[in-house]
Amino acid sequence: MAFTVICNKDALAEGAMGLFQVGKKSVLLVWPTGGEIKAYRGRCPHADMPLTESTFDGKTLMCTHHMWGFDCNTGKCSTHLVRNALHPYEIKIEGDEIQVDVGPVKPARAPA
Repeated sequence: MAFTVICNKDALAEGAMGLFQVGKKSVLLVWPTGGEIKAYRGRCPHADMPLTESTFDGKTLMCTHHMWGFDCNTGKCSTHLVRNALHPYEIKIEGDEIQVDVGPVKPARAPA
């Protein structure tokens, strides 16, 4: 496993979410109210749309492209009777750092 530092713990508050870029991969960090910090792929599993404009109410992440909701404690879809779920990444917290295993990381292309 190759864990990558995503951010410091103080970059995320309980009940909040954040999107972070790791090479070409987008990582969604969520801290459900009363739960533990979770890491998911930053794209909606319904239509592979980016979750950049999604909303989070402390429990449910809502993708605003087609209004699909996901329980952030489990990653499972909570608005439709489907098997779609957010893709989880393994996460660990060491000291003040939140680290995620996103697999092999390809560098992002530099702007032209």
